[in-house]
Amino acid sequence: MTDQTSQDVSEPTSETGGTVTDEVHTESHDPAVPAAYAAFMRTGWGERELDLPPHPIAQHAAARRARLAEAFPGERLVLPAGTFKVRSNDTDYRFRSDTAHTWFSGNQTSDAVLVVDGEESALYARPRSSRDTDEFFRDRQYGELWAGRRPSVKEISDSLSIPVRHLDDLPDALSGSGKTRVHRGLDPRVDDLVAGDSPRDDELARVASEMRLVKDEWEVAELQEACDVTTLGFEDSVREWDRVLEHGERWLEGTFFRRARTMGNDIGYDSIVGGGRHATTLHWIENSGPITPGELVLLDMGVEGHNLYTADVTRTLPVDGRFTTVQRELYDLVHAAQEAGIEAVRPGVPFLAAHHAAMHVLAHGLDDMGLLPVSADEALDPESRLYARWTLHGTSHMLGMDVHDCGRASADVYPKGDLAEGMVLTVEPGLYFQEDDLLVPAELRGIGIRIEDDILVTADGYRNLSASLPRASADVEEWMGRLRG
Repeated sequence: MTDQTSQDVSEPTSETGGTVTDEVHTESHDPAVPAAYAAFMRTGWGERELDLPPHPIAQHAAARRARLAEAFPGERLVLPAGTFKVRSNDTDYRFRSDTAHTWFSGNQTSDAVLVVDGEESALYARPRSSRDTDEFFRDRQYGELWAGRRPSVKEISDSLSIPVRHLDDLPDALSGSGKTRVHRGLDPRVDDLVAGDSPRDDELARVASEMRLVKDEWEVAELQEACDVTTLGFEDSVREWDRVLEHGERWLEGTFFRRARTMGNDIGYDSIVGGGRHATTLHWIENSGPITPGELVLLDMGVEGHNLYTADVTRTLPVDGRFTTVQRELYDLVHAAQEAGIEAVRPGVPFLAAHHAAMHVLAHGLDDMGLLPVSADEALDPESRLYARWTLHGTSHMLGMDVHDCGRASADVYPKGDLAEGMVLTVEPGLYFQEDDLLVPAELRGIGIRIEDDILVTADGYRNLSASLPRASADVEEWMGRLRG
């Protein structure tokens, strides 16, 4: 990252004009900008247009906006993309636009705001840096010479097939009378422009979530691509097993990340790489441990595609390439539970059907192992759930542009509602025996196993979008042996 602290510096001048895009984001250690230098930098630049192709989401997004407007007749709806978040001092996290904003517009540029007002929609965006200010050569967040070229208003409009206006026009657009709802918590500047009304704003977030529950064919194709690239990332990881054994969990994390950034936008969530006892921590993202022969390693990883749809897949692998007898028995039990959960998926059944089917298998398996203090049927009673000491979490969540998709939906719709054709959910049962759990035999302590796949609800049942990764224990062993040569 460019830094010039060795140069002679003085207090830099600032460009402010009262509008959002007038401020120039600099740091105290940046070199001084004399008037002569600033004037010289603003001259002698040619014009060039980006040839942005029509975005494949444009037609879908227009139909989505129409449905959203119908849900709130006579009201103005405001959905920001969000803005940068500080990671450390003057460095930001890589920007990722808000899911609802992008689902309704296709836009992934920062600071933009979608306004849906009846049949009229407009995107208010921060366009490419003008040569009339210092932004393009001084601004660390938005300057073209610092952060790269942003598309122009026309380029965004041509690509997304939506009217695009300058972000500085947003305050006027949101002024005046009329009911306005805001998707809040994403951009403080937008939140400040419209007085909050929590019940009404929350209803906008709820409807925006529930509209995403059923995926269309284009969305399913995006999720399938994310799963296919995720499969490649898992294969990369096993092919580098010798380096994995040398460097541990972070080699697996880094190997998968390379594939995600090469063929997608990013990882859909922080990768979970749990070797040995770390597999019993559900969201172990520290990934700082070794990969030890004789143990298992749990890999929960997913690629986010260029249009922000993410996979979410888990496999638990034997470090030696073959399961021990105890590991195989436990793994096969989890696999049987997952099979039962997947087979329960079809239109019209409760969302929780997969969970109940998987837990039935696991509870009876734990009972057969002599671990339950009561019978399996008694443990399965909702007032008991004693089996959950070793299963810990639910079996499914919705999947889409968010790894835990549609999170603002009404509980009566999700998770208490029924499945419908076009929904995509995970099925991911697990067994986790903590290393200090005195209620299980010593040979089980420190073992964690989860198997997870991404399941599309079809007209007559389901389709496993991540089926190209093997799940049965014998298939996993064959797959690892083949990839390792």
